[in-house]
Amino acid sequence: MSDMGDGDLYDPDDLSDAELAGTASRSASDSAAAADAASASTTDADDIPERQSELEDIDTLSALDFDTPEVGDAEAEIDWSEVDVPALLAERDEFKSIAQRVQAEFENFRKQANTRAQADADRATGRLAEAFLPVLDAAEAAFLRHPDEVGPLLNQMLAELKKQGLETLDLDGQMFDPEVAEAVAHEPVNGGEPSVAEVLRSGYQWKGKTLRAAMVKTTD
Repeated sequence: MSDMGDGDLYDPDDLSDAELAGTASRSASDSAAAADAASASTTDADDIPERQSELEDIDTLSALDFDTPEVGDAEAEIDWSEVDVPALLAERDEFKSIAQRVQAEFENFRKQANTRAQADADRATGRLAEAFLPVLDAAEAAFLRHPDEVGPLLNQMLAELKKQGLETLDLDGQMFDPEVAEAVAHEPVNGGEPSVAEVLRSGYQWKGKTLRAAMVKTTD
């Protein structure tokens, strides 16, 4: 590059080719930077309305009430003028009647089932007690021969069986009843009503029912 004095005018012809190239490159860089800045400013300016719209949408969503409505609100919206209240009450009464009938039927079924179960248990224990009667007959026969030795054992057996429902028929001196006694001997006296003069074999009841009739000797 040639020297210029303070009063010399700028003459492009005085610049070398290298200096001209550097100057052109700097000018191009400055122009590109200015264009980028202008473009960025334009882009930011264009984004402002869109961002404002997004902020408005967020504010709108924040203002919404997403809480579940209470039952009271739903009830308040019911138009009772359109509800057939008598029909609803009739339907309620019908369901109530059905429920009561089902409950009563269940209670009857439960009672019947318990009754049948108890009857089955009574029959089973009754058969067991009936099978035990020959043992009692043998104990009574032994008691007649050895009262002191057999008496306590016989009384204990009868007491335990009584707890289960077995009772000895007490017929001595009673009027003869064919429901509970079987007359195998008779001794006429004065022609009156027959009565039990002697018990030859004990009779028993099981839970109020005759399990075995007594064998007796009657007199009149």
